[in-house]
This record gives sequence, C-alpha cells and structure tokens, in this order.
Amino acid sequence: MVAACHSVDVARWRWVLAGVLACFAGRFGRVEPRRTAAAFVTGLLADIEVKTCWQLAEQAGHARPDAMQRLLYRAVWDAGCCPR
Repeated sequence: MVAACHSVDVARWRWVLAGVLACFAGRFGRVEPRRTAAAFVTGLLADIEVKTCWQLAEQAGHARPDAMQRLLYRAVWDAGCCPR
C-alpha cells in the first residue's frame, strides 16, 4: 500500500538514494560501471513510463544506450560480495 503524499523532502530522498547506491557500489571494481549502475537505478526510480536502456540512458544524460547495455551484459561485478 502506498500512502499519498503532497510533498517530498528532496534532501532526505537524495540521502536515502545515496545510501542505496552505496550498498552496491563496492560490488564494482571500476568507477565507470559503478556510475552507470547508479544512473540505471536512478532511472528505474524516475517518473518515466517506459524503462528501456534508451530511456534510462536519456534520463542519465547519455546520447546512446551503450553504457546501460554494457552494464547489463558485460560489466564485471562481484555478486557474492557483501560489504557491511
């Protein structure tokens, strides 16, 4: 169930999002896929109707979806890593 809300605390939202992104940042060995993953998650949370790599890339300010596609198909990340 989702509660209706007329205002959003932007500072708190950014703080929560930064915490979520920090939870998985250590799973990537390089900064480029880490940044793309952050943009990908932010795009998934954005108010866009269709969420394909093209739309997520546009939301992130990329001209092409290559980085998003590379993240999904080729990025090396440690699924077993569990930073605390």
